[in-house]
Amino acid sequence: MRRSDDSIVRERLQTGFLGIIAFALILFMLVQAKFILISLAIAIILFSLTSDAIHTISMRLKVPKWLATTIALIAITLGLLWVSTTIVAQINEVIYTAIGYTEQAQAALPALAERLGPEVQERILTAITNFNVTGWIRSLAGQASGLLSGTILVIMFVGFMFVEQLWFATKIERLTHDHARAEQVNQIITSIKHRVNRYLVVKAAVSAVTAAIVWVIFKAAGLDLAGPTALLTFILNFIPSIGSIVATIIATLLAFVLSGDATMTAIIAASCTATQFTIGNIIEPMLLGQTLQLSSFGIILSLALWGAVWGIAGMFLAVPIMVAMMIICAHINWLRPVAIILSREGLPNPDLPNGKYETVMVLKPDLKKPGT
Repeated sequence: MRRSDDSIVRERLQTGFLGIIAFALILFMLVQAKFILISLAIAIILFSLTSDAIHTISMRLKVPKWLATTIALIAITLGLLWVSTTIVAQINEVIYTAIGYTEQAQAALPALAERLGPEVQERILTAITNFNVTGWIRSLAGQASGLLSGTILVIMFVGFMFVEQLWFATKIERLTHDHARAEQVNQIITSIKHRVNRYLVVKAAVSAVTAAIVWVIFKAAGLDLAGPTALLTFILNFIPSIGSIVATIIATLLAFVLSGDATMTAIIAASCTATQFTIGNIIEPMLLGQTLQLSSFGIILSLALWGAVWGIAGMFLAVPIMVAMMIICAHINWLRPVAIILSREGLPNPDLPNGKYETVMVLKPDLKKPGT
C-alpha cells in the first residue's frame, strides 16, 4: 500500500516538474519569437475584422467575394502603411520638439518642485541630471524603424490568411474527423471573433473620440504637440485600466512643460481627467454591454503577464488573448474552472442563459483503422 502511495506521489511530482519545465519553455519561446508572434497576433485580429466586413459587403452589395477580398487587402496595406508612417512622423515631431524644449523643461520642473519642498526639489533635479535624453531619442527612433518592419510582416501574414481561408473549414473537419465537432470548433472561432471584433471596434471609436477631445483641449490652450498627444492618447486607451491614467499623466506633464503655467496645467489636467472618466466609465460600458464579461483582477493579471512577455505590445493584446482563452476554456470540460475564474460573474458565455454551456468540445483523434 505504501509503495502504491509512493508511486502516486512520485508521478504527481514528475507531472508537476514537467509542467513547470513546459511552462518555462513556452515562456522562453514567446519571448524569443515575440516579434513574429506579435505581428501574427495583429494580423489575425485584422483578418478577423476584415473577414466580417468582406462577408457583409458581399451579401449586401452582391459583390464577388474575391473582389471584396482584394479591395480589403489593398485597403489594409494602404491603411497600415499610412498608420505606421504617421506614427513615425509624429515621433520625429516629438523628437525635434523635445530637443527644443529641453531647457524649458529643466527650468519648469524645478519651479514646480519648489512648492513641494526642498527634498522633492533635490530629487527632481537629480532625476533630470541623470535622465539620458539622447539615449531615449535613439530608442524611440529604433522602435519607429521596427514598426515599419512589423507593418510589412503583418501585411504578408494577412495576405496569406486570405488565401488559406478557402480551405480552413475543410482542414478543421479533417482534423476533428467529425462534422459535429468541426461545427463546434467553428462556433468557438465565431464566438471569439464576434466578441473581440466588437470590443476592438467600440474601443477604437471611444479612443478616437477621446483623442479628438484631447487634441481640441491642447489646440484651445495654444500648445504644441497636440497631434502627438492625441495619437498617444488613442494608442494608450487600448490598454485597459491603466492606459487612460498614463495618457492623462503624460498630457498633464506635457502641458506643464510646454506652457510653464501651473494654472493652465491644472485646467488641462482637469479637462483630460473628466474626458477620460466620462468616456471610460459611462459611455464605453454602455456600448460594450455584456460583450466581454471579464474579471477585473484577471485583466490586471493578463496585463502584467503579457506586458512582461511582450512589453507594450503585449498589453495591447492582453484583452483579446484573454477573451479567446476564456471562450476556449469554457468549451473544454477540464478547463471550464479556468473560464469561470476569468469571467466577471462566473458566466464566461453570456450568450447562453444561466451560465449553461454548449456540448463540450473534446478533440480526439480517430483511432479507427481504415476499412473497419
